[in-house]
Parts: sequence; C-alpha cells; structure tokens
Amino acid sequence: MPFQFRAERGSVTAEFAVALPAVVIVLAGCLSAMQIAGLQLRLQDAAASAARSVARGEGEGVAATRASRMVAGASLSERAAGDLDCVTLRAPSALPGLNLTASSCALSGGR
Repeated sequence: MPFQFRAERGSVTAEFAVALPAVVIVLAGCLSAMQIAGLQLRLQDAAASAARSVARGEGEGVAATRASRMVAGASLSERAAGDLDCVTLRAPSALPGLNLTASSCALSGGR
C-alpha cells in the first residue's frame, strides 16, 4: 500500500500545471469579451446621443466632440435619410484588428 501512494505522489501537481494555462486562457477570453461588450454599449449610447445632437441642428462637430468624450478614439460619419439624421460611430477595440460600429437615427424635426 505505501508503494502505490509513493508512485502517485506529485500527480495532482502535474495535473494542476497542465490545467492552469487553459484556465488562464479561458479567463482572459471572458474578460476580453466583457470589455468589448461594454465598449459596444458605450458606443451605441454615444451614437444615439450624437444622432439627437445632429437632429437638433448642433452640427457634426459638436456631435463628434460628445461622442469622443464618451468613447475615446471614435470617428463619426453622418448621413440624412429622409426626415432622419443618421450617425455611424466607429471605434477600435482593445483587440487588434477588431473595430466596433454603432449606428443611430433621430427625427430631424422638419428642417
């Protein structure tokens, strides 16, 4: 019996050493996904605010300034679609090569 116990000695440490990198990678992926989801929500809120600002006639410059305060590095593009003023915001995420986009429209108020 003591011989079998000695033969298995250190197996828990070895299993832990093998599993730890996988756990760290999954945790890093989850944290990155949460960060990207939060950025997407802030970007959508900024797009809605910028669309309302443009629809009130405050201009694209004011809307871009407000959007950049809410989401750093966001770029704004504006277009009119009938009675709607639409705004599209684009922002880089923390992951290289992944850019997020959000669009929103607001009624122009008959201008």
